[in-house]
Amino acid sequence: MEMGKLNTGLVYTNEKCIGCNHCIAACPVFEANYSLKQDGRDLIYVNGETCIHCGACIDACHHHARDFRDDTEQFFADLGKGESISLLVAPAFIANYPREYGKALGYLKSLGVKHVVSVSFGADITTWGYLNYITKHNFTGGISQPCPAIVDYIQKYIPELIPKIVPVHSPMMCAAIYVKKYMKITDKLAFLGPCIAKKSEIMRPENRQYVAYNITFAHLMKRLKGVNLSSYDAVDELEYGLGSVYPQPGGLKENVEHFLGKDVLVRQIEGESHAYHFLKGYAKRVKSGKQLPFMVDALNCSNGCLHGTGVEPELAEGDDVLFEINNQRNKAKAGKQDRKKDKASPWGKRIPYEKRLANFNAQFAELKLEDFMCSYQDQNMAASVSDSQIKAGYEEMKKDTSEKQGIDCGACGYESCRQMAAAVALGLNRKENCMHYEKNALQEEQERMQEFTDQLKESQRRKQELYEEVIADFQQIKISMRELAEGNQASAQDSTKIAQAVGGMSGFTEMLRGSMKQVVDAVQGYDVMNEDIIKISNQTGMLALNAGIEAARSGEAGRGFAVIANRVRDLSEQTKEAVSTGRGQSAILLPAIQKLDTETSQFVQNIENINDGTSALAASSEQIAAQTEMVNEIVNRLAEKMKEVVD
Repeated sequence: MEMGKLNTGLVYTNEKCIGCNHCIAACPVFEANYSLKQDGRDLIYVNGETCIHCGACIDACHHHARDFRDDTEQFFADLGKGESISLLVAPAFIANYPREYGKALGYLKSLGVKHVVSVSFGADITTWGYLNYITKHNFTGGISQPCPAIVDYIQKYIPELIPKIVPVHSPMMCAAIYVKKYMKITDKLAFLGPCIAKKSEIMRPENRQYVAYNITFAHLMKRLKGVNLSSYDAVDELEYGLGSVYPQPGGLKENVEHFLGKDVLVRQIEGESHAYHFLKGYAKRVKSGKQLPFMVDALNCSNGCLHGTGVEPELAEGDDVLFEINNQRNKAKAGKQDRKKDKASPWGKRIPYEKRLANFNAQFAELKLEDFMCSYQDQNMAASVSDSQIKAGYEEMKKDTSEKQGIDCGACGYESCRQMAAAVALGLNRKENCMHYEKNALQEEQERMQEFTDQLKESQRRKQELYEEVIADFQQIKISMRELAEGNQASAQDSTKIAQAVGGMSGFTEMLRGSMKQVVDAVQGYDVMNEDIIKISNQTGMLALNAGIEAARSGEAGRGFAVIANRVRDLSEQTKEAVSTGRGQSAILLPAIQKLDTETSQFVQNIENINDGTSALAASSEQIAAQTEMVNEIVNRLAEKMKEVVD
C-alpha cells in the first residue's frame, strides 16, 4: 500500500489522532487501518480501498480523530452555479428532524432544488421487489442489501456470500430509478441520508448514472446552522407506506411480516460488533447446507439508519427519534391517507396480510422488476497471510513461546496476538504497538538500567575509594608540603645566617690579606735590613781585621786591643752567620707567605661565591615557600572538586 493513498477515502484520520488503537478494535476490517509513526507521533490512517465505511471507528474514537467526507459542499456549489438538481430524502430525516423537515426542504427548494422525493416510496419498491423475487425464485436465505457497508463487506471480505445477496436495489436506488425511468426527471439527483457508505453505493459503475451527490444529515445541518428557516416549507412529492419504517432496526423484517405474515423467519441483525461476526458464521452455515431463514435483514448500525453514521451524534442520546418513527409506522399501518387522492392505504393493518400483498402488488403493477434488479462484484481484498509470515511477525514481536503468542490482551486493537503478528508481517502495524513487546522491552531496558546502575554504584564505590585514597594522598602532600615549607623556612633562615657568617668571614679574610701583606712587606724590609747588617758586618770584620793587624804591629801594647778586635771579628762573623740564617729563613718564609696570600685570595673568592650562592639559596627558599603555598591551595581546590565528583 502506497502511503500517499492512505487517508484519502470517505473515512479519514484528522490531526487529533494519538494512536490509541480504539479504531482498530472497533473496525470489523483487519486490512483497513495502518499504524504509522510520523514526526514522532503515533497515527492510525485509513486505507480507503479496504475500508467499508461502517463508521465504527468514528463512534469509538474518544478523541474525535476520525471524520468523513461527503458531497454536501459540492451540492451547494453546483446549486449556486444553476445546476438542475432534485433531492431524494431518506425517511430517517423526518424521524430525526420532525420540526425542521419541511423548513429545511423548503430552504433547499428556494436555492434551486427542483423536486423532493421521499425514499420511503423507494423502500416500498424495494419491499415489493424482494417479495416478488424471493417468491418467484424460491430465493430463501437471501441477505438484504439496503446497507452499503454490509454489501461492501461481503464483496470485499466474504465474496462467497455474494450469491446470497438479494439482487434488488436499495430504497435509495429504487427511488432514483423510479424518478429517472418512470417520472422522467432528468435532473441530477442528490441523496439526503444518514449514511456515509451510501457514497460507495452511488459510485458503483451501474449506479453512477442515477445519483450524483451523497449529502449526510450531519453535514447538511451543520451547513444550515445560522440560517433562519422559519419562512420556508415544502413536502415530498410521492405517497408512501410502510417503507417509512425501513430506517429502524428490523424495518425490512416488519415490512416482510406485514405482507407475508409472521410465520416467515426473517433473521434480524444490526450493529458493527455483531453483524460482521454473524456474516462470517452465516457463510459457514450456507456452505454446510444447513437450513436458512426466509431472509436476513442486516444493518451496519445498531440503531438502524435512524442513527446512521452520517447523523449528528447528539441525536442518538434520546428517544425522540424512536417516538417519531413509531408515529410514522402507526400512520402507515392504520391506513395513511393519500394526500392527492384522499383514499385509505391499500395495505393498512386492518386488512388481512394476503389482501395486503395483493393490493401491494397491484400498487406497483406498472413497474418492471428487471428495472430494479442489480448485481454485485467480487472485490476480494482479504489479506492472505502465510504461516511463515505469522511466524515472522511473532519473531519481530519477540513472542517465542505459545504462552506469549496466546496472551490476546487486545491492547493493540486486534482480537488476538495472531492477528497482530499478521498485521506486523503485512506492514499494517508496528511491533511497538504490542503492549507486551513494549513491556518486555521496558523490562529488558530496566534490567540493563539495573545493570548499569549496579555498575554505576560499583564505579561510584570505586570512585569513593579512589577519592578517599586521593584525599589521603592530598593530605599527605599537604603534610609534606607543610613540612617542606617549614624545612624551607628553616633552610632560608639558616641560609641567611650562613650568608651573614660568610659575610663576616669575608671581612676577616680581607683583614687577613691586609695583615699578610704587612708581613710580606716586613719580611721584605727585614731582608733589606739584613743586607745592610751584612754590609756593616763586613765593614766591621774589615775593621776588626785591620785592628788586629794594627794590634799585632803594636805588640804587647796592642794585645788587648787585638783581643777586642778578635771579639769584634767573631761578633761580625756571628752577625753574618745570623743574618745568613735569617736570610735562609726569609727565603723559606717569604714564598710560604706569598703562597698563603694567594690561597687566602682564592679562599676569599670562594667565600664570596659561597656568599652569593647562599644569598641565591635564601631567595630560592622564599620562592619555594611561595610555590608551596600555591601548591597547597591547588591541592585544597582539587580535594573539593573530587568531593563534588563523588557526591
